[in-house]
Amino acid sequence: MRNFKFFIYIWLILIIFIPGTSSSQTIYEQALKFGRVLEWIDRYYVDSVNQKELVEDAIIEMLKKLDPHSSYLTKKEAEETNEPLQGNFEGIGISFNILYDTIFVISPIFGGPSEKIGILAGDRIVKVDGINVAGIGITNEDVYRLLRGEKNTKVTVTILRRDVNELLDFTITRDKIPIYSIDASYKVKDDIGYIKINRFSMTTIVEFIEAVEKLKSQNVNNLILDLSGNGGGYLDIAVKLADQFLDNEKLIVYTEGMNNPRREYLSTLKGVFETGNIVIIMDEGSASASEIVAGAIQDWDRGIIIGRRSFGKGLVQRPLRLPDSSMVRLTVARYYTPTGRLIQKPYDMSKSEYDNDIINRYNNGELSHKDSIHFPDSLKYNTLKNSRIVYGGGGIMPDFFIPIDTSSYSDYYRDLLRRDILNRFTLKYIENNRTRFESRYLTFNDFKINFEVTDKMLNELIEFANKEDLFKDKEAIEISGEKIKLLIKAYIARDLWSSSEFYEIMNENEVKYQKAIDILDDWKYYETLLMKKI
Repeated sequence: MRNFKFFIYIWLILIIFIPGTSSSQTIYEQALKFGRVLEWIDRYYVDSVNQKELVEDAIIEMLKKLDPHSSYLTKKEAEETNEPLQGNFEGIGISFNILYDTIFVISPIFGGPSEKIGILAGDRIVKVDGINVAGIGITNEDVYRLLRGEKNTKVTVTILRRDVNELLDFTITRDKIPIYSIDASYKVKDDIGYIKINRFSMTTIVEFIEAVEKLKSQNVNNLILDLSGNGGGYLDIAVKLADQFLDNEKLIVYTEGMNNPRREYLSTLKGVFETGNIVIIMDEGSASASEIVAGAIQDWDRGIIIGRRSFGKGLVQRPLRLPDSSMVRLTVARYYTPTGRLIQKPYDMSKSEYDNDIINRYNNGELSHKDSIHFPDSLKYNTLKNSRIVYGGGGIMPDFFIPIDTSSYSDYYRDLLRRDILNRFTLKYIENNRTRFESRYLTFNDFKINFEVTDKMLNELIEFANKEDLFKDKEAIEISGEKIKLLIKAYIARDLWSSSEFYEIMNENEVKYQKAIDILDDWKYYETLLMKKI
């Protein structure tokens, strides 16, 4: 039986890789070689082995020899990776957290099936289809498994609601639930608006156009586009976003590889923000599609880039699905900005060194000092309108550098976030005070202006953290206390309203954000940066 399977396998290889050229002859020989080794292991090896795992490990190690971004994904990994970029999943439509070993509803997603049947923020899910899920050590993965499911399937959840004596049963019909790629969109002041995009997904352009049109209805003419921490997404979505800012027939990006001839992506006739000043915020976490947008805006002198040098990913991956629904994401081309800049940073070092590039930038002082960044003249390019000097070979260099701010950072602050203590404290605080908040702060603006996190509330957090074995650190609290207070206020805003209000609170203390406002407030300063030849 084993021999029969092996010869079927070899027969398939012969069909697929019929020798014709020297290249196909080589592929044929190496595939035959690999198949023979696999057959020998199956026939002669001293112990039983999992051939599926052997093949997967071989694929993974083979792809590591190519470049840092070619990768293998199992069926489950492929589904999980694609879900955020597709812009939706199927489930009941809640934002949740696990608080005191219970599923705690932070908020039902607007327009989703849970919101439609009356699930409320603060509800606790104690049973799913009659089975107890409280106090059993439930995990996020368990929640996904129980509550997600195919559209039109039903699930019954039993709710414990504050100030209601009996348990409440809700039968929810699952539906498609949107995953939004825009975290925040709001009017900052006067004619300045702010939009933060977290990824480039299938829904990004629709979301962006809606956000811009809403801002324009509030007389916004200038825009802060926040791409900090945006790791990318679909290339064609990045092209469509850049197209919203550029007039007709402008080169946005081109791709090229040994087996992929040059392909150019041009702007089209009409975009929703072709006039008005733009400031793009970037940092070391901005990659790929983010760099396509920023590169096009910078090369055409269309706007100002501020922040720190971006990640430096300029390789295009093509998803290739295997028969078992696993996937290889294979690098097939490099992409170049309109001036011809390759944004991909070098990867001729070890993979660990490549992966630690951001840490190395921090240790070398690059995130703190612009003068620590050095590019050779061979990587120098001139922008297409004003002939400003820009650089390729490793990310997008901002037009205005803003160092990383670590002045309020401490290990205590880090552990409050890393161990989810601050988030859980805030959820508990809202649960105990939701009615007071909703009656006292009728609008977000009321809350933003009038609510303050007191020292008493900070001390309550410290006591809460003590019970979680994160003990009071007086020096750290002196360093990070004000930032912790701001984050508490932002978390409360998020849980009472949305992530947009979260960022509106947090941006009050964000240097990059305040600098963007300063630039857009001063037309002469903006024009000076666009003409700067350094």
